Amino acid sequence: MTDGILFLSAFATSAARMAACLAILRGLSPRQCPKRWLAAAIAGGAAASALLCALRAPDLFHWALEALSIAACGHCGWKASLRISLCVGIFYEIAVSLWQFLLGAWLGAAFCNPAFLRAGTMEGQAAIWLLHAPLCALPLYLAKRPDAARKTLPRLASAAIVVGFLAVVSLSGQKALALPKDILDMWTMLSILLIMAFLFLRLRRQYDTEKEVARLKSERAELLEREYAALNHAYAANAKLFHDTQNHLGALRQLLLHGRPAEALAYLDTLQAPVREIASDARTGDETLDYLIGSKAAAAQARGIAYQAQVEFPRRTNLRGADLCAIVGNLLDNAIEAAGQVPEPERRFVHLTIRRIHQMLVIKVENRFAAAPMEENGALKTTKTAGGLHGWGLKSAQAAAEKYDGTLQTSFTGDVFCSVATLSFQGVPESPPPQKGNS
Repeated sequence: MTDGILFLSAFATSAARMAACLAILRGLSPRQCPKRWLAAAIAGGAAASALLCALRAPDLFHWALEALSIAACGHCGWKASLRISLCVGIFYEIAVSLWQFLLGAWLGAAFCNPAFLRAGTMEGQAAIWLLHAPLCALPLYLAKRPDAARKTLPRLASAAIVVGFLAVVSLSGQKALALPKDILDMWTMLSILLIMAFLFLRLRRQYDTEKEVARLKSERAELLEREYAALNHAYAANAKLFHDTQNHLGALRQLLLHGRPAEALAYLDTLQAPVREIASDARTGDETLDYLIGSKAAAAQARGIAYQAQVEFPRRTNLRGADLCAIVGNLLDNAIEAAGQVPEPERRFVHLTIRRIHQMLVIKVENRFAAAPMEENGALKTTKTAGGLHGWGLKSAQAAAEKYDGTLQTSFTGDVFCSVATLSFQGVPESPPPQKGNS
């Protein structure tokens, strides 16, 4: 075969191998890597591999180059661990090379033709593309069925590794094609190594999943404990108010009986002052949300935090009060806790902004923090020293925003953290007043 055809074949097969592996990583990763970045990485790796083929470099250099390219994509594109990304890249290349050898060897044994094991022959290219044709289709399949990367591919990978090991062992018993013993021993050891690596990756993934579940349970328990404490505080305040109600009513009755209405009115104003203090800063049209914003303002002021709220809220929309409270409450809780950890009281602040932009509602919460938040696997890492962020609270706010085709984005600049939730809403017509029946 001509060198040009071999060069194009090497470029295409390298691109197919890298595209298939990156498609698998993309399906397994919670982060999304830009498609242009992926295309550039695949094209660059394939071109370098084809160049090595033109220079007659050993196959080991091709595998190493592609494994390094895959590891770089996993680490830089999906923020995965460099060690895990390199492990995936290396053992993926070993698995593909193992099956390429097996197809060539078994085709050679079936047709009694060793040319299937040489890439420079037509038979060898047929064996190579018999493997790489499904690899070309794999990215398209995963694009249409993204859940398959998590559900189906692990089972297929385990089956392919076990079948590959059995196929290598079976090659030593056939007599149609003479294969060097050292080659068979090498592929046998590599297939065993593949089984061990696959078990390690499965156990590591299971460990990470269990660790994440345990972390979320801990955060949820902490959040429930905090809400329970707040509820107990509210119950205690209500119990005290109920206990004092009779005394207040008795005092008002005596003032009115003695013809002192001005003093009775002043007494009522004194009783209503805490309620007015909570509810006077925000007017959204939703009493529950107004009370929530006001209560968070009181909580911020109690911790020496400068609190500011600017609210421009649309009237009569399909936004449910419970969802709005979930978003605003969780974002303000995180902001107040983070700002409260700033050592200098004069630098503590929390700003709430609610704005309507056409048919979008934007909820922005800004606060100062003491320690920069950390990211792990593309998500904010929840630690007491990392701004006091509650992963469970952010997930709850994000779930509420997604009900309205919205998003929740977080960022920080310097020592200021910003959370922005966007929600798409629709206007709800005002219900007509009930008509009186004809008499």
